[in-house]
Amino acid sequence: MLTAFVLLNCNVGTESTILNELTNISGVSEAVGLIGVYDIVAKISVESREDIAKIVRKIRAIANVRSSLTMIVSEKEHSVKQIEETVVA
Repeated sequence: MLTAFVLLNCNVGTESTILNELTNISGVSEAVGLIGVYDIVAKISVESREDIAKIVRKIRAIANVRSSLTMIVSEKEHSVKQIEETVVA
């Protein structure tokens, strides 16, 4: 299973509509609004890089999405839990 995070910039005031649309895209496992440089982050969980590309194209086609940045998680060894354990140790 591959995981990617897609950071989105949206037109002002359209975030809730875009969040609703993201929930209807198969492969988007989570999506939340942000405050800062990006407006929304969506988590994608799929089987292949090709699937990630297909989902990102669907996301970019949503009305009022101005731009996106996709980050693919590199390896299982670099999970958040393991990073937290390293920081605490």
